[in-house]
Amino acid sequence: MAFHRTKFASAFLVGATLSSAALAGSCPAEHVLSEPRQLEKVSGQGVKVEVREQIELGGWRDMAPFTLRMRHFTIAPGGRVPMHSHGDRPSILYFVSGDAVEHNSLCAVPIVHKAGDSAAEFGADVVHWWSNEGDVPAVLVSVDVIPSK
Repeated sequence: MAFHRTKFASAFLVGATLSSAALAGSCPAEHVLSEPRQLEKVSGQGVKVEVREQIELGGWRDMAPFTLRMRHFTIAPGGRVPMHSHGDRPSILYFVSGDAVEHNSLCAVPIVHKAGDSAAEFGADVVHWWSNEGDVPAVLVSVDVIPSK
């Protein structure tokens, strides 16, 4: 029981940190697009992804079989997270260290995310890819909801 309380307390503290983090890494208002733009299809390279925790949500509050998943990303200098969509996969990111540049279909300019920033990703038109254009690894934590296998 103490183990579950500790995990809950840790999750609560992470959630509180995420909700209070600066939203500096968002698209400047004057560059938000009303229609999504076409992005160049980019493949991934130099990215290490580790699943840290996951919880099956099937049956909870009549929810379909979904999984809540937390992953740890390390993007090497020059690395890229491939182009992907969030039309059916809500996600929240927290940037731990380094910088990552987001190339988003709903923003006319690249968005720089720095340590301490958070970002929510969800919606039919949200298509993007990430790059690390700095000299040090970019480290981030991603929490998303995916269909259970």
